[in-house]
Amino acid sequence: MDLTDDYANGIHIPQGDSYYGQWVASAAAFRSRWAGRADLDQPYGPRTRERFDLFRPNGVSRGLVVFVHGGYWLEGDKSLWSHLAAGSLARGWTVAIPSYDLCPTVRISDITRQIERAIGVIADKVPGPVRLVGHSAGGHLVARMACTDLRPDWRGRVERVVPLSPLSDLAPLMQTEMNVDLRIDAAEARAESPVHHRKADIPITLWVGADERPAFLEQARWLGAAWDCPSVVQPGVHHFNVIEGLEQGDSPLTEALLS
Repeated sequence: MDLTDDYANGIHIPQGDSYYGQWVASAAAFRSRWAGRADLDQPYGPRTRERFDLFRPNGVSRGLVVFVHGGYWLEGDKSLWSHLAAGSLARGWTVAIPSYDLCPTVRISDITRQIERAIGVIADKVPGPVRLVGHSAGGHLVARMACTDLRPDWRGRVERVVPLSPLSDLAPLMQTEMNVDLRIDAAEARAESPVHHRKADIPITLWVGADERPAFLEQARWLGAAWDCPSVVQPGVHHFNVIEGLEQGDSPLTEALLS
């Protein structure tokens, strides 16, 4: 069975092709406004894409929020999402947004280890508690950070993880056209799917839009059932605008992340 359309987002979202340009413009404008309190293109490893942007709040930082972007592990980088730091910054938190290598140059398992290393490097620079949030493939990656097969020395500082529209079971993606580049096989699907791992003792809040593709609603439901954690289905939003609450300090999404 070909599941390519089940996991296609843009073609099922009204004016879906307009969002990329909006994100580019919003992120660039935000970086310009926050230039005096931003440390851009900081390395966390030797590879070209092993870089992160760090945005510091006005006043003393309350801790660190790390946002991990999506794009099916195939596209995107930190420069598209700077504006999503605004809500946490308004609440006094430092925000980091890392890039990572993309498939097919690397495997998903390699990206997992990159994000694990990135958070460690960033956490060494920012004292205090840590909150993790990621969208789509980034939701998968932050969920992986809560799996007990990984044992990063920074995990004791993590107070909450919020996977947004996460991909929690990679097996269905083996039946999509994307797998030509993702190269997921049965072993990697098992090893890299959060649903197949125990959760560390960290509060998890799943978040998904009510108007998302049924496959993403199922992916969130599967992880909620596997980990027995709360799941918020936000009315009236789809896969591309479910992240917008991160721009406001008083949104329900930001509150779920920082409460």
